[in-house]
Amino acid sequence: MLAALPDVELRAVSTSRSSSAQAAAAEYGVPAYDNHRDLIAHPGVDLVVVSVKVTEHLEIISDAVTAGKAVYSEWPLANGLAEAEKLTELARTAGVRTVAGLQGRYAPEVRHARDLIRDGYIGEVLGTTMVGSGMVWGPQATASQAYWYDKANGATPLTSPTMHALDPLHFVLGEFDTVAAQLTIGRKQATIAESGSTIDVSVADQVAVIGTLRGGAAASVFYRGGASRGDNFRWEINGSEGDLVMTSAWGNMQVAELTLAGGRGADGAVRPIETPASYVNDVPAELRGTVGANVARLYTHLARDLSDGTRTVPDFEHALKRHRLIDSIERAADTGVRQAIQH
Repeated sequence: MLAALPDVELRAVSTSRSSSAQAAAAEYGVPAYDNHRDLIAHPGVDLVVVSVKVTEHLEIISDAVTAGKAVYSEWPLANGLAEAEKLTELARTAGVRTVAGLQGRYAPEVRHARDLIRDGYIGEVLGTTMVGSGMVWGPQATASQAYWYDKANGATPLTSPTMHALDPLHFVLGEFDTVAAQLTIGRKQATIAESGSTIDVSVADQVAVIGTLRGGAAASVFYRGGASRGDNFRWEINGSEGDLVMTSAWGNMQVAELTLAGGRGADGAVRPIETPASYVNDVPAELRGTVGANVARLYTHLARDLSDGTRTVPDFEHALKRHRLIDSIERAADTGVRQAIQH
């Protein structure tokens, strides 16, 4: 993907093992290391991209920020709110540029829906409902996916697919004002495909969040573990004059191929809305329609920020806001008390 972007160049790779580092060097034709500190020290590396298990983020990001390097962290930024606060403060003090991998907001259909609403397509926004599937956290997992089923590892249906979907919702409609929540462990065990053994599940695989947005509209979000035989992603936005509906066969909407439909006025049903080319053609043709397309769009906007001196992409401060939302949702579920969101 990076090779197709004109403003990005891969300079070095780091893995956790010498054998995989050697394989990466051979494949990409760049220096490769089995220690992240060696990559951080590489004088040609301007941006350190952290794409590893969430439990490793604190150490690697801390080392990169301390070395004065800009950092792109995949979402979630950290394993819990305390780590997110620490990393954000570290980056703030060091004065380095940061990026959080919340790429769903760059999906062409999401940006088109946002502009349609701003232009009055559905009138006043009254409410929104979103239902999705995590695709992982079903009854069976591969050995490499097993760590996702342990809440202590920080990659859960709430922290990952739900927040990847909630960020675009807030990008389009604004932030939560209050939230209530129910987090339920539906499947208590899962089977490892390779061995047939079972593992205990400690993550809530049924995530229900309801709340009021700052503009007064009602919002209801439900994410389930695994996949559904029905809709794996459906997002409705209902207004006083019309409705928008976004759907996909894949539940991880930040990497999904989305379809946008709408209806208004005398329309009796929604109909497909074609997304104008201007929303799609911001990445090279070979990347459009791929799972990496929205990540490429995030990199493209980052390059534009660096060129223009702007700050439009999600950064660690934005990621911290999302981690605080996670904390509020968890407190709402634990206490049964609706939580006010601090802005």
